[in-house]
Amino acid sequence: MKPIPTSLNDALLFEPTVFQDERGFFLESYNRKRMEDLGVRAEFVQDNHSFSVQHVLRGLHYQIEQPQGKLVRVIAGEVLDIAVDLRRSSPTFGKWESFVLCEDNSRMLWIPPGFAHGFYVRSESAHFTYKTTAFYQPDFERTLVWNDPELQIDWQLRGDPVISAKDRMGLPFRSAPVFGERTRRVRAGA
Repeated sequence: MKPIPTSLNDALLFEPTVFQDERGFFLESYNRKRMEDLGVRAEFVQDNHSFSVQHVLRGLHYQIEQPQGKLVRVIAGEVLDIAVDLRRSSPTFGKWESFVLCEDNSRMLWIPPGFAHGFYVRSESAHFTYKTTAFYQPDFERTLVWNDPELQIDWQLRGDPVISAKDRMGLPFRSAPVFGERTRRVRAGA
């Protein structure tokens, strides 16, 4: 497993070693010891699998309490994956980066707790899997609006995005609760 640095503090992209021959391929998708050696010391408690059709845009999601670290990958298809650092104390607070994750590159992305996350499906469909460090808690879930004018995320859209009603109601970055900020907004669950 080869780590690839990102521009976001603590986020890491991984390129696994793929053993391929005429029969197919084998890769190690997770090895706790190897991840710890590379700086990811996380206990995963939940695995998720999402299927989406072309042009679906999901996100940008995070949990303001019990934040989730995520190890994400695409096992079929291709997505443009987006991570946004929402940790006020981080040197990359308010910054984002995009990553192409697909079945052909087999890359995985470690998104630490304190980030918002989303993806846009570029292929006909995509199977997206991820491990999380905390259980899903709908009461704590928050959504940044995907097209926030301040963040100016380049989603590299290839058509009109298909967005859920919940994601269309996301908050702008300026008014969204962030990590390291204990304000009335966060306590009130806004």
